[in-house]
Amino acid sequence: MPESSTSFNWPRFIASAYGPTFLSSIGYGAVLPLVALTALHLGASVAMSALLMGILGVGQLVADLPASWVATKLGERKAIAVACVWDAVWLFVAFQASSFIVLTGAVFCLGLSAAIFGLARQSYVTEAVPLNFRARALSSLGGVFRIGAFVGPLVGAAIVAQWNLQAAYAFASLMCLFAAVVTMFLPELPQDVRTRQAGPSGGPKLFTILRANLRVLATLGLGAMSIHIVRSVRQTVVPLWCASLGLDPSQTSLIYAISMGVDMSLFFLGGLIMDRFGRMWVAVPSMIVLGVGLACLALTQSAVGVIIVAIILGFGNGIGAGIVMTLGSDASPDFGRAQFLSGWRLVGDCGQSVGPLLLSGITTLFSLTVATVGLGGLALVGAGWLGYWIHHSVIGQVHKH
Repeated sequence: MPESSTSFNWPRFIASAYGPTFLSSIGYGAVLPLVALTALHLGASVAMSALLMGILGVGQLVADLPASWVATKLGERKAIAVACVWDAVWLFVAFQASSFIVLTGAVFCLGLSAAIFGLARQSYVTEAVPLNFRARALSSLGGVFRIGAFVGPLVGAAIVAQWNLQAAYAFASLMCLFAAVVTMFLPELPQDVRTRQAGPSGGPKLFTILRANLRVLATLGLGAMSIHIVRSVRQTVVPLWCASLGLDPSQTSLIYAISMGVDMSLFFLGGLIMDRFGRMWVAVPSMIVLGVGLACLALTQSAVGVIIVAIILGFGNGIGAGIVMTLGSDASPDFGRAQFLSGWRLVGDCGQSVGPLLLSGITTLFSLTVATVGLGGLALVGAGWLGYWIHHSVIGQVHKH
């Protein structure tokens, strides 16, 4: 079990555990908005450039299950550092890329490392942090990522204005190298944790662990998938709705920034509520607010209306920062934790890929209004599903007494 809250070295943990996430997310944030533009610069079509962002998600899905082997073999700390170095290498390849094919390969490889980094980081925090602080620790992890993703594009814009597109990739590569260095200051997990993880038979088997926890993945995991679907839709539908109202790109960017500002200011509050009162008191309200916000977006006819809804969506998403990681960590077994979390993350990442496809499909068949209202309804269904399964599982009892 993790150390007690009285003996836990919080200052060292905060600096070394959140530092790599903050640094790497700034680097990622600086380049992700530029990937499609880089592809266009290399001669790709608009359609191919748009598809490139999906390649990142494909790489992550491919590596979600193998990531558990890397984390178990190297240990969480070394796995995080290796993922950061891997990122630095492929960001440098993207910096040097002279063709669309090379850029595509680099983006795919960044997706592979994102899976390893995310799994190892979640597994480490789950093991290292006292249980009564788990939700705050994981929510803060999500919050730090949000802050880095907010700062990154601002830095990237300044770098591009001063130099060029390629310079942003060089900057991101350096940030990932710094993240790898900071990771090495993470304290090692205690030996008893390593012994427990190895188990009596020399180590857990991936598919054995997943089979043993299939019911959890099919119930709570499906709820986590619904969260990812709604979150991914939120990121896409607000800019699309702004465009449908004829708002210019600068207004759209400002609205999105306002929503992100609200989003990244609430992560600690959400974690505190989860630790004090239980996971349901964040999971269900977060999805209800997101569902109502998406449905209300269809009623807006002006920039002011969209701003109000964007703030509501930012609140719903922000209060739920870290909820998927927290539910996964709570549900994960002591033996085979990394293997379980790899399956948990695969289910969630599938939701992140499905969301934009659902939005696109419903919009094509009907309209953007129908898609927005329908996916808002899906969020409300997801809220009910999560509420039921959290209540009927041990997770419903996991909070500070």
